[in-house]
Amino acid sequence: MALIKKHIDQDIESLREFDDLEEAIEYFKNYDDFEHRKHALEAIAKFEDGGEFLVEVLSDISTGKAIDAKAASLLSSMDPEEAPIEAVMELLKLHNAYIRNLAISVLQDYGEAIKYYIVKFLIGNDRDLRIFAINVLGDVNFPESRDMLVELLEGESDINVAMTAVDYMAEIGQEEDIALLESLKEHFNHDPYVEFGVDNAIRMIKG
Repeated sequence: MALIKKHIDQDIESLREFDDLEEAIEYFKNYDDFEHRKHALEAIAKFEDGGEFLVEVLSDISTGKAIDAKAASLLSSMDPEEAPIEAVMELLKLHNAYIRNLAISVLQDYGEAIKYYIVKFLIGNDRDLRIFAINVLGDVNFPESRDMLVELLEGESDINVAMTAVDYMAEIGQEEDIALLESLKEHFNHDPYVEFGVDNAIRMIKG
């Protein structure tokens, strides 16, 4: 007798519609299988503030790579004007390299829209946020990343912020930036940490 492949009809409930975000989130939390959770995430992404929950999914280490990838894909597809960009940027602070890479991919898809947030951090008074913004610049690698780092270095007074920028300038800097890098030595009173980092960056720029 010939073998017949059985097809299991998709559970009608899995195709249900949700009246609000809370209902879709509850549905997501009540199921463990991929299909039901994927259906819930697709609905969640359509609700106002649904993107915030998608970020929460990515920050939860228990969800699994398949769900994480789906959440990231839905975030990438969102209108940048409505997407929770700052929350996605926060994911880059996580230790989980897989999630960080997903977040970088999402941010790259938002393109020009994330510049506002980077600039806001770069010009802010919070040193840690300035360092974070520099790291984001290095990760997403805008065409303007070098210009933004040069502008930062021209007025930066915090040694840790400046040297974070110098590390990235070693990768994307150009020979015309060497004079600026050299000036950092005097600006920071020939601190050995600065001199080492600057010399290394200049060496890498020169190739």
